[in-house]
Amino acid sequence: MLSNDCIFCKIIKGEIPSTKVYEDDKMLVFKDIEPKARVHLLAVAKTHFKLLEEANAEGRGLVDYMLFKIPEIARQNGCENGYRLIINQGADAGQTVFHLHIHILGGKELPW
Repeated sequence: MLSNDCIFCKIIKGEIPSTKVYEDDKMLVFKDIEPKARVHLLAVAKTHFKLLEEANAEGRGLVDYMLFKIPEIARQNGCENGYRLIINQGADAGQTVFHLHIHILGGKELPW
């Protein structure tokens, strides 16, 4: 189920434009509008939940699915030599959109 007041839900519904690089019935991947690396993609679950701890069995399966698909998507978008995945959980971790999403960063060597 999608939320009416979540920016990522609005992107999923097509109400807000994005530069999509992958989409299926479970997830949407699009370019971050404020990239922190040469390649900075956001993989967004098509089910709205804010944090990993809120995921029920279906949500946990969705996260597994997303992690399974990301390597192919990363390679197809310029991350042949590696990439970093980030899942911010809560305000203290820097999460600004409270809808589960995975940052995919790469395209060049990343500093730690």
